[in-house]
Amino acid sequence: MQPLYNLDAPKRPVNLSLNGDLVSLGKELGLNLSGVAEEALAYAVRSRLAEQWADENQDAIGAYNRRIETAGVFSDGLRSF
Repeated sequence: MQPLYNLDAPKRPVNLSLNGDLVSLGKELGLNLSGVAEEALAYAVRSRLAEQWADENQDAIGAYNRRIETAGVFSDGLRSF
């Protein structure tokens, strides 16, 4: 699967406001706060892009589902389960 973004893009500094207690706990636990933030942002981006795709394609998805309801799938006569 092709990544959604350039994994080799250079890092750049950003300013974030985070809960102080949470930051302290993360540091105490040895978490890489930048890595955790990057992973969380990547997850949020993937989720939002999936939502956008589903919204943009809801007509086609509905049409496909209606066709399957009426005509079935190609393997209906072949399955033994």
